[in-house]
Formats: sequence, C-alpha cells, structure tokens
Amino acid sequence: MNKALAALVFVAFGAPAMAQMSPVGLWKSLDDKTHAPKSEVRITDNGGVLTGKVERVLREGADPHAVCDKCADDRKGKPVVGLEIIRGAKKVEGKDVWEEGKILDPENGKTYTLRLTPVEGGSKLEVRGSIGPFGRTQTWVRVQ
Repeated sequence: MNKALAALVFVAFGAPAMAQMSPVGLWKSLDDKTHAPKSEVRITDNGGVLTGKVERVLREGADPHAVCDKCADDRKGKPVVGLEIIRGAKKVEGKDVWEEGKILDPENGKTYTLRLTPVEGGSKLEVRGSIGPFGRTQTWVRVQ
C-alpha cells in the first residue's frame, strides 16, 4: 500500500517536472543583439515530430501583417504570424535533445539544421540553427 501511494505521489509531482523538459509549449524568442522580445513561437508534438509556428510578432515596430517574402519554399508569401518555422525535430534516444529538424529564419528566408535543448528545468530552450559546422544558438524563454 505504501509503495502504491509513493508511486502516485511521484507521478503526481514528478510528471509535470519531466514534461517541462520538452520543447513543447509557448516560447518567447529574443533578439541576439538587443535581447528584446522578437516573437512567440508555439511548439507542438505531432506523433513524436515537433513543429513550431509563430503565434505573435513582438518586435517593436514590426508589421503584424508581414509575409515571408524571402522564403524559397512553400512558405513564400505566407503571413509570418502562423508561419511554421520549425519542422521535423525528433527526440534523440536517451537525451533531452531534439534534432533532425529544420528551422526557418523568416527575416532572411534561410533554413538551418536544428537542435533543441531544454535547459534550466525546461524554463529555457537552447535553439541551435546551423549550416555545416557554422551556426548560432539562441535562448528562448518559456511563456507557458
């Protein structure tokens, strides 16, 4: 009986903490130079594959009706709000890391290889975009 109760307590209190070590949720992206908020991106899990869409543009003076005119694929001419910027990320077995996906920078239309790593108990997300050995890492902050 005590073991069953202990297991229930672990599940009740441990599961939310473990669930936070996932990129799934709403994130605030920050400008690399100014650290000002740029956008909110919602990452969802679709059968083990993550996608992420821009929910809001937060950059001061940004056009809320802007389109991705520099995109070269099916996203060309689509509104930035609602735009799928993360595609195809999958969890690496045995690690709290998601790879194999792509991330689009709507400002320049370029697509980068993606790695997502939750840090600080899942309150932040390291978002690494790279082309070959070159890349950069942004830290996003969890909104919810």
